[in-house]
Amino acid sequence: MSLEQLAIIGPTASGKSDLAIKIAKQINAYILSIDSLSIYKEIDIVSAKPSTEELAQVKHFGINELFVNDYFSVDIFMNLYKKICLICKEQNKNLIIVGGTSFYLKSLLDGLSILPEITDKTALHVKKRLENLSGCYEFLTEIDPLYMNKIAPNDRYRIEKALLIYEASQMPPSQWFAQNPPKPVIKDLKIYNIDVERSTLRKRIEKRTKKMYESGLIDEVCSLEQKYTRMPHAMRSIGIVEVLDYLDGKTQKDEMLSLISTHTAQLAKRQQTFNRTQFKDVTSAKLEDLESIILS
Repeated sequence: MSLEQLAIIGPTASGKSDLAIKIAKQINAYILSIDSLSIYKEIDIVSAKPSTEELAQVKHFGINELFVNDYFSVDIFMNLYKKICLICKEQNKNLIIVGGTSFYLKSLLDGLSILPEITDKTALHVKKRLENLSGCYEFLTEIDPLYMNKIAPNDRYRIEKALLIYEASQMPPSQWFAQNPPKPVIKDLKIYNIDVERSTLRKRIEKRTKKMYESGLIDEVCSLEQKYTRMPHAMRSIGIVEVLDYLDGKTQKDEMLSLISTHTAQLAKRQQTFNRTQFKDVTSAKLEDLESIILS
């Protein structure tokens, strides 16, 4: 049996996860989540990941794979995808790729340059160097000004990646990428996009934000901060930042919830723009019509 794959994309809160589970049951498929927060254990409410019951209905990958303070990059995701493809072939399953972080899907289609092997020793060394973030930025700018010109001095995530590349390869990032050009991982893939009006989406986002709060959003963020501090990249995500500001006394509850909804709606707008401009041959339709279109 050859592996059949399809992707379901769309903005946050558009109903992708529910649709993917429905389709997966009918085409004998596993699901790979492309969501930048659901990949972390313990970030459950903020990420709005599928419930335990939903995860039990169809086998999911890309969810609860890492701890919040684990290093994560698109390269790790791509290796995860390759591993899942092997599992699907061994178990005669198809694969549905679904989620809001469409950059991961774009990376699979376009390819990424591989990263050098990063040992635990290298990762620890880089972590210590990053205690002086401005010093790391100045160092990298000196050895690779062209590459660092695209990175802000306070962008800890990208500075860390650049420093990891240098420490692991002893090459400036630009030189490493020139010697390791990208190669597509997926060549042919049917992509389905959920078309939803922004006014409808805004209402769904507000409803979901309220549900997150009622489900224990503040307790979850408190627990994450206590266990991991505010340093990990994931702790600067929408839903976490606003709660931390509330806990710091910078906002009141209603303002916190309003800000989460507003920032999520802004993210959804960026997602829609990305999906519209970055993919070719995409089938777009309303959520209620996509199931029959996919299965036809």
